[in-house]
This record gives sequence, C-alpha cells and structure tokens, in this order.
Amino acid sequence: MPLPAFTASVCVFCGSRPGLRPAYETAAQETGEMLARRGWRLVYGAGDVGLMGTVARSAQQTGGSSFGVIPRHLVDVEVGKTDLDTYVVTETMHERKKVMFMNADAIVVLPGGAGSLDEFFEVLTWRQLGLHGKPILLLDTEGYWQPLRQLINHVIDEGFADDSLKGFVSYVSSVKALEKTLDETLTA
Repeated sequence: MPLPAFTASVCVFCGSRPGLRPAYETAAQETGEMLARRGWRLVYGAGDVGLMGTVARSAQQTGGSSFGVIPRHLVDVEVGKTDLDTYVVTETMHERKKVMFMNADAIVVLPGGAGSLDEFFEVLTWRQLGLHGKPILLLDTEGYWQPLRQLINHVIDEGFADDSLKGFVSYVSSVKALEKTLDETLTA
C-alpha cells in the first residue's frame, strides 16, 4: 500500500498530557485534521498519549501522512505509536528533536509542558543563530502562550536578546489562523 502523498511537513510539538482545558484537546484534534486535509505530513513525538496522541489519531483518521520520532526510553511511557507511516526510535531526546526538525518545513507548538518548552526554545535558538529560516508558530489556545510571550519581551527588555527575537515567532489564536499562516509560508 503506498504512503499518503504530502506536499510539506509540519512538526508539531505538544504535551504528552491533555491539559486541564477541553479546548486544548479540541485544538489538537482540529490541527491533526487540518494537516491531513491540506496534504501536510505530521511530524511529531510518536506518542499515543495526551495532545500528541490526539493530533496523530486525528491526522490518521482524516487520511494524513504521519512521521513519528520517539527516544527509546519513552516508548513505554508515551506509548509509542507504531502504526504511523514512519516510526523512528532514537537513543536520546536531543536526537529526537533533531530528526523531527530535519524532517519538517515548519514548526507548530501547541500547549505543553517542560518538554514542549525545551523543543520550542531549541528551534528558536537555532533560528536566532541563523541556522534555519523555518517558521515557528505557537497555537495560543485560550491564551496559553501569553506568559511565554511576556517572558520573551522581558528577555529583550532586559538586554539579553535583540528585538529581532520577537520576529522569529508567530502567535495564532485558532486552528483556522494557523492554517492560513502555514499556507502563506509553505506555499511562498
């Protein structure tokens, strides 16, 4: 059976937990469906739990292509989703992030915890250093990322980064806005 065709790949970083607000899971489901409907391959952390699992199942159920990357030590904890089109097991977390990043044309960050923040800050740092020009979008469901936005502004205001740092990140408030922004950047 041939793999589903895709025109671009979107890396989604998000929580391995569902979070407390139903809107987070709804946004994850809509994101997976939107990626599949648009023919954009989902690249993500290969877990079948939390928002990660919701995004992947939604993309798969909508007929989308999926590429998952999980470190060996998390296969049981995050319930490695082996029914993906591509399932890669790495040795380390750093290797996981690198493989996900290298196989994506854009980065999207949904609500999540320390792991999602780690992933976000690594790709933001690489962008700040000029190592890539891929778009980084934060899906700001119910204002989840506003404290992070304030922190980034604080870092700039305190002289630890230039104002250009703000330009490396786009905040979108809905999956519809996410789709529009991705469309503009992936088809440019």
